Amino acid sequence: MKKHNLLTRTVVGVGCLSLLLTSGLVAAPNSAYAATATTQAASSASVKADKIIAKAKSLQGKVRYKYGVNDTKNFVFDCSSFTKYVFASQGVSLKWGTSVQSKQGTYVAKSNLKKGDLIFLSVGTPGKINHVGIYIGDGKFIHNTIGKSVNGVIISDLNSATYTKRYITARRVL
Repeated sequence: MKKHNLLTRTVVGVGCLSLLLTSGLVAAPNSAYAATATTQAASSASVKADKIIAKAKSLQGKVRYKYGVNDTKNFVFDCSSFTKYVFASQGVSLKWGTSVQSKQGTYVAKSNLKKGDLIFLSVGTPGKINHVGIYIGDGKFIHNTIGKSVNGVIISDLNSATYTKRYITARRVL
């Protein structure tokens, strides 16, 4: 009888503990560690994004746009060599070219953009990715471009009529 009661209590105890662990009422030691690691990684990405944006902003007025150029000594870049250069300043390796950059990292919905995400646009052939910028928050992005009154790094509104119709996708590389 004593053996039966002891066995029953043990089985019930293990079952209750399993139920508590799977319900999340009691955290397993590794889940606390995983949550801390995830928080630290997100914080690290946010700090890195801030540094990347600061670097991009520091290049306003110093960089010229020229299609197909990646001249780090003279600060002459196209849009993708500019993002490549800025991200490299924080140890993030990007390939050169909007098409290849648009396949790096992971897809991000426009509604979930975070600072430091790459945004891809069509500025030539409709629907074809041929321009890249860096999302800086509050619906804005920084990019190296050329236009009627600009040649270099500018901040633009992603929600403007111009860019709303040109937006294609975004990628998170941090």
